[in-house]
Amino acid sequence: MRIKVINPNTTIVMTEGIGDAARMVAREGTEIIAVSPDFGPASIESYYDEYVAATGVLDEVRKGSEENIDAYVIACYGDPGLHAARELTEKPVIGIAEASLYMAAMLAGRFAIVTVIPRIHMMLEEMVRGYGMSHKCTDIYCTPLYVLDIEKDPACSIDKLRNEVRRAVREGGAEAVCLGCAGFAAFAQELEDELGVPVLDGVVCATKQAEIMVELGKSTSKAMTYRPPEKKAFKGMFMNFTTNSKKQVAE
Repeated sequence: MRIKVINPNTTIVMTEGIGDAARMVAREGTEIIAVSPDFGPASIESYYDEYVAATGVLDEVRKGSEENIDAYVIACYGDPGLHAARELTEKPVIGIAEASLYMAAMLAGRFAIVTVIPRIHMMLEEMVRGYGMSHKCTDIYCTPLYVLDIEKDPACSIDKLRNEVRRAVREGGAEAVCLGCAGFAAFAQELEDELGVPVLDGVVCATKQAEIMVELGKSTSKAMTYRPPEKKAFKGMFMNFTTNSKKQVAE
């Protein structure tokens, strides 16, 4: 099977790391195609970044209709463009945040999210509520790290991440921790070994869930919510995003 892992930001070194994380857990015979959009922000740390990045995600899903893709993973912890992407394809589309939250809920009674800068807190709080996980998520812990700091100084980054993960477990009572940034993938196992609770990287969770859906032969429901967008024209910079109902759906 072919899984397209889309890093919604345009920082290629991060995309390569995300692809490596997915390949480490993918089964033999699963091909991981890790990409960044041709346009969009270098990192995603605000609503503005997220909304702009979502258009790049959709562009990559549209391309997938000619790339023989079996499933898609959106590798940013805000899951930008997730629901719109599901309208564009019948193939499974998995967001790394949604995947990690559902897995954490099956592994622990209470879990926490540890993420990047504090302004992300409300964005993730709303996302957790939207996924119906507020009763399971004990809290969201923010580090002082910007997304690009992780690539620039991994040693300093894991120290700052470790401080908040420890606090979530030892003070907050979290029984599992979701790492709230795709760039944290390389740190998950070390932190889990140290703290003795599940520490979940969303890229890993989403990759395995995508494989399972493909193996089970499941596809995105087109009954109502995720049916193809209605046919209409788009103007200006989005002229190439013109929809044509079912003909535009990646099969």
